Amino acid sequence: MPVDSICILRLSAIGDVTHVLPVIHHLKQAWPDTAITWIIGKMEYQLVSGLPDVEFIVFDKSRGWQEYLDLHKTLRGRRFDVLLHMQVALRANLASLMITAGRKIGYDRQRAKDLHGLFVNERIAEHPEQHVLDVLRSFLQPLGIDPFSSDPQWLIPLSDADHRFAEKYVDADRPTLVISPVSSHPSRDWLPDRYAAVADYAIKTLGFQVIFNSGPTQREKVFVQKIVAGMRHQSTNLAGKTTLKESAAILAAANLLLAPDTGPVHIANAMGTRVIGLYAASNPRRTGPYNALPWCVDCYAQAARKFKGRSANALKWGTRINAPGVMALISVSAVTDKLASWQEGSH
Repeated sequence: MPVDSICILRLSAIGDVTHVLPVIHHLKQAWPDTAITWIIGKMEYQLVSGLPDVEFIVFDKSRGWQEYLDLHKTLRGRRFDVLLHMQVALRANLASLMITAGRKIGYDRQRAKDLHGLFVNERIAEHPEQHVLDVLRSFLQPLGIDPFSSDPQWLIPLSDADHRFAEKYVDADRPTLVISPVSSHPSRDWLPDRYAAVADYAIKTLGFQVIFNSGPTQREKVFVQKIVAGMRHQSTNLAGKTTLKESAAILAAANLLLAPDTGPVHIANAMGTRVIGLYAASNPRRTGPYNALPWCVDCYAQAARKFKGRSANALKWGTRINAPGVMALISVSAVTDKLASWQEGSH
């Protein structure tokens, strides 16, 4: 039975925010008259702002306790029929205290942490070994909506200016490879010299245009500079020079993205662009690009044996192997083979 109002609480991170989009799309299709409010992080909002028929309440965690007080003021007097509490983090639990809702749906006991269960009164069903996207889609099941009745659909709203920005850098007459090489955790980053070797191969052997893109932090910009310095051929370095929407537009215009376990993997997937994901520290079956899992270079099982002394199946689902040197298990040839396979299949 449709309800009048639903509040979604998912503050971060970029990849997980893209996973919320299919939930909203499916919810709109099933219950077109239901009002949707999304409480979201400040940076993450920059990617999805302009999403039709969604009220956004932006939460800036950098403001500390003042932001919780402001959220309380914003929501004072409001009551939602349902809260979808989609984040297991202490700050999200605290934010949920400001939300009045008859039903507060959260994670099952297996996936809950940080006392998450104290802040909800219903839970999604327990399903082992799900991709993160499917976990979030499962939040619709307690509402009587089958989230798996159709394939997930994404919509990241982009302006004409965003597309024009991409057109300045993406050569429509050449295949374009975007490399977004930096993850949120250094142990999940591949080696700069190996990125350089792959980029040179893509340019010289396969005729690709190569564009580097990353966020604005010093670590990200320095990492990209190391790669570019080790290359023999010319590339385009946009590290720290794009907004999230401009990055999405570039990924939409490109043919391929090469990246480790990081947010741009999921942005590219949402834009319909093929992703060659680099996975050893984490399991791509859980966090990889949803529509491009066969294209991932997957060394997770090898990493489990080497660094955990166990098979990947024996590890708890979602275990990250943040060991020094884990990404070195991925060879240059494993990546260039994926590039060559894509080019062969595109002709």
